[in-house]
Amino acid sequence: MEYVLEGKKPMETYQFSQGKNLRCGYTTGSCATAAAKAAALMLLTGQRIDSVQIDTPKGVVLNLEPEDVEMASDYVSCAIRKDSGDDPDDTNGILVYAKVQRAVAPGVRIEGGVGVGKVTKPGLACAVGGPAINPTPKRMMISEVSAAMEQIGYHKGLNVTISIPEGVEIAKKTFNPRLGIVGGLSVLGTSGIVEPMSESALIETMRVEMRAQQARGNKHLLVFFGNYGEDFTRDVLGMDIENAVTCSNFVGELLDYAVFCGFETLLLVGHSGKLVKLAQGVMNTHSKYADCRTELFALEAMFHGASVEVGKEIYNCLTTDEVTKVLQREGLFAAVMTKVTEKIDFYMQHRVHGKIKTGALMFSNVYGILGKTKDADELVKLHLRIGEGE
Repeated sequence: MEYVLEGKKPMETYQFSQGKNLRCGYTTGSCATAAAKAAALMLLTGQRIDSVQIDTPKGVVLNLEPEDVEMASDYVSCAIRKDSGDDPDDTNGILVYAKVQRAVAPGVRIEGGVGVGKVTKPGLACAVGGPAINPTPKRMMISEVSAAMEQIGYHKGLNVTISIPEGVEIAKKTFNPRLGIVGGLSVLGTSGIVEPMSESALIETMRVEMRAQQARGNKHLLVFFGNYGEDFTRDVLGMDIENAVTCSNFVGELLDYAVFCGFETLLLVGHSGKLVKLAQGVMNTHSKYADCRTELFALEAMFHGASVEVGKEIYNCLTTDEVTKVLQREGLFAAVMTKVTEKIDFYMQHRVHGKIKTGALMFSNVYGILGKTKDADELVKLHLRIGEGE
């Protein structure tokens, strides 16, 4: 379904849960994209515009109003005001700016200005030394600005600088400094839309999905945390995700309710950054509850012969992909992952009291499948697309 947000009206896309309509918003990436496209159009036409339209990966079309417009002979700057909907967010209401200038070299160049963090350590989705603008919003900006250039018939290049002045202070409240992002916020968003993150609403939504599967007579649950798991499960594993359930961060509630509903099996497919937390008994994987992604890897590596120095290196990795790289370099990956998946299996079975068969498959977008619990292969076969499991 396509939704269109017009002008400055509040976004009219909602999620219904627990008797409430929770209003969606749009990401900093969508704000940056809209600001960049609006500034490009005004620079290339010399005319001020009151509204700019962008498409989001979610399929929601946004028509947003540029604010604080500054037009000069060699650049245009404008801002889009962030709307986080009913999601509690420190960035709600802030202005995300784009300054666009002509360039001789063809194409669109995206840079970070004041309030956009700079990446200082490896292991993130952005290059060291570059702005903390994630791949999806960067693609959105390049696509929409390029479309504006084509619309006008402009065939040279444009430089786009994204700034979030309030981001300097807001970033101090986040994990960004610990991740090696300094001086500001990350420009985020995989769908372009902020979906309400009320925990009770998300848990109830998950339970509704599970009850729907129960009503259809499905005894075998396929579950992923979110978009990454959905894409990997469908595109790489070749599994049928039509009847899958999304658990967000709420693995404990997922397992409890699966037992209550009488499901026979449950297969959880998850990115290593989320799933490894289960190996330490953490059943809510949101970073505000626990960020224990590297501790167990470091400990198991030392149990299997790694030096203290290597253990410290693993412990200080920013991402689980960086952990995998070190483990492979040291020849410890297989042994460590076997222990990690054994612990995941133990804690999942402990939570369900052995009443249903559970399995987990851990993946990385860089390295593919990293590990499986002992029953995972058996459960994967239950969900392969017709003809592929034969």
